[in-house]
Amino acid sequence: MGKREEWGSRAGFLLAAIGSAVGLGNIWRFPYVAYENGGGAFLIPYFFALLTAGIPILILEFGVGHKFKGSAPLAFRRIMKQAEWLGWWQVFISFIIMMYYVVIITWSANYIWFSVGLKWGKDTNRFLFSEYLNISDGVWSFGGIQWHIFFTLVAVWTIIFFILYRGVKSGIEKASKILMPLLFIIMLFFTIRGLLLPGAVKGLNVLLTPDFSKIFDADTWIAAYGQIFFSLSVAFAIMITYSSYLPEKAEINNSAFITGFANSGFEFLAAIGVFSVIGFMSQTTGTPIDKVVGQGVGLAFVVFPQIINQLPAMNSLIGVLFFTALFIAGLTSAVSILEVVIAAIMDKFALGRKQAVIYSSLLGFAGSIIYTSGGGLYYLDIVDHFINAFGIVLAGIVEVLLLGWFFKLRTIREHNNLLSDFPIGKWWEVTIRFITPLLLGIMTILNFYKEFTKLYGDYPLNSLLLFGWGIAISAIVLGLIFKAFPGYQKEEY
Repeated sequence: MGKREEWGSRAGFLLAAIGSAVGLGNIWRFPYVAYENGGGAFLIPYFFALLTAGIPILILEFGVGHKFKGSAPLAFRRIMKQAEWLGWWQVFISFIIMMYYVVIITWSANYIWFSVGLKWGKDTNRFLFSEYLNISDGVWSFGGIQWHIFFTLVAVWTIIFFILYRGVKSGIEKASKILMPLLFIIMLFFTIRGLLLPGAVKGLNVLLTPDFSKIFDADTWIAAYGQIFFSLSVAFAIMITYSSYLPEKAEINNSAFITGFANSGFEFLAAIGVFSVIGFMSQTTGTPIDKVVGQGVGLAFVVFPQIINQLPAMNSLIGVLFFTALFIAGLTSAVSILEVVIAAIMDKFALGRKQAVIYSSLLGFAGSIIYTSGGGLYYLDIVDHFINAFGIVLAGIVEVLLLGWFFKLRTIREHNNLLSDFPIGKWWEVTIRFITPLLLGIMTILNFYKEFTKLYGDYPLNSLLLFGWGIAISAIVLGLIFKAFPGYQKEEY
């Protein structure tokens, strides 16, 4: 396999790790989750979750990747030969996510252009669903390829391809050093502009006014752990892969804390900006804030264009900046997601980077095409729901149970402590063995309960079985198949 690639600097690694963690969900999911779960009071369970699950898992995955010097399948194989399938399960979860995630980045890229002159018009809802997505009549109506989306998708995949083709140091690291500071500057400008709008205080009051009754609601704590878990890119195999490129004498523990707090800091910055402009729209239109606020596609591509239409000045500029921020946040995450796949097949099949990048990019692009169809939003919604609820969370539970109960965690702790700015104590092992699996287990039970009491999104059952359960289960099956393939002939450890 040759000498493993390495980061050129600690800053490069940190910016890449933070870039992976900071994604679309930081901008369009966190503000809504905080608002729905107690506002300012949500910060208590959120920080508790960060310190008892988010950062401990980052420490774990950084340590595993660095000590065992491999992609997730190879690292788990070196820990316990039969555990290789878990790494492949996480690889296929990442690959499935990549195929639809890159399409949302494509929408963001197109909306940068639409922002110039506010091309979406006054009815932003109709523009998104009818004119841009040309959404079909239902999940079983394919609706044909939307070529204006397809050709932008080609451009986005080309950018991702060239970043990864250039390698870890010359590609991912260089891109991260440019894109992450740019993303922060854009979001800072956006937030400051939002704070200066009339009605901004109204929005911030709604976001931050604490509802301490929510503290005693189990759903609030589940939401906090869910937000931390999904936003930090844990159980995707990303952080294991990225840390495997660290030099022999690399800092671990403090890097995990920096990554975790930087991700959370960006989420708070985005929330302040988002609710400032939501407060402005509420005051300007007389619409109650609870009728304006939302999350996901609706917030980003319907509500924000509406808000931008209402701005007193710099409408196009704010639109360009907002959607550029979405594009960059998505791009840095997408690069990290596909790198998981590239590293895994390089390790397993002794391929060179160029071959691995070409194969994974072509296959990923082919899988993305279905999401450019008129029915693409339906497929995206279903796959995203099931791969998050029954892919990432379950893989996370298996990971912490495997490493917490069937592997000496002390080995990772001692390895990390020898290299780190400060040592971690046995509290870390307690969180990995008990607290994290308990909370993730409760999340999973609730997810199953909700799934079997009501059909998700009122979609037909057969569509949920195919695009939902079928895709989620396929990641496990493919993980077992790839474990069975012969490989690692030149493994040296």
